[in-house]
Amino acid sequence: MTTSFEKTPGWLDWYAGPTRPAFRVPEGAVDAHCHVFGPGAVFPFAPERKYTPCDASKDQLFELRDHLGFTRSVVVQATCHGADNSAMVDALRSSGGLARGVATVRPDVSDAELAELHEAGVRGVRFNFVKRLVDAAPRRDLREIAERIAPHGWHVVVYFEAADLAGLRDFFLSIPVPLVVDHMGRPDVTKDPYGPEFGAFLDFMRARPDIWCKVTCPERLSVSGPPALDGERSAYR
Repeated sequence: MTTSFEKTPGWLDWYAGPTRPAFRVPEGAVDAHCHVFGPGAVFPFAPERKYTPCDASKDQLFELRDHLGFTRSVVVQATCHGADNSAMVDALRSSGGLARGVATVRPDVSDAELAELHEAGVRGVRFNFVKRLVDAAPRRDLREIAERIAPHGWHVVVYFEAADLAGLRDFFLSIPVPLVVDHMGRPDVTKDPYGPEFGAFLDFMRARPDIWCKVTCPERLSVSGPPALDGERSAYR
C-alpha cells in the first residue's frame, strides 16, 4: 500500500544529526515516553487526525535510543495514528524485548485484541484530553475501557492541560487502575509554582498512592528557550 501524506506546516522534521548529551543516563535507563510515526506509506495515519508529522520509524527510534544511552523504551501510541496500533505494535515486536507499549483502544475492542496487544508488550492505554490533538471520548466509554484492561494489570496514561484538571479530577480518581500523568500535567510555566493551579496538581498526585507523573517534554512548556539545533549546547540559558 502506497499513501502520500503532507506534513502539517510548522511541525519539525526528523533531525538527522543530534549531538550526544554530556549527561550520561544511568545504566539500564528507560525512555519512558516516545513515539513512532508511520512510515505513512506502511502504517497510514488516521483520517480523523489533527496533525500530520514527518515519518519517524522504529529503526530511527532504536538508533536514537542507543545514541542517547537508553536501554529500553516505552512506545506510546501517537494520536495521529488514532486507534490503529499497528505501527506501535510493530516497533514493540521488533525491539528484541527492549520496549513496552501504551495503546489507544475503543470500547468495542475484543478480548482477543487485548490479549494480542498484551502479548506484543502493551501494558497500558492512553486517554487524551488535549483538545488541539483529539476529540475526547465520552467518559463512560473510557471507564469501560479501564475496567476491560484491569484484569491484564495495565495502567491508564492521562494527557491533559493544567487548566482542565479541575473538571477531570473526579473522573481520574474513579479510574480503577494505576494512573500515569503525561508531560507533568502541562502546567502554565508563567504562573507561580507555589500558586493554586500547581497546588491543585500536587493535591491530585497525593490523592492516591498509585498515581505517577512523567517528567517529560519540558521544551514544550518553555516560553523562552530557542530550538537546540546546529550544535547549540546551551539553548536554555
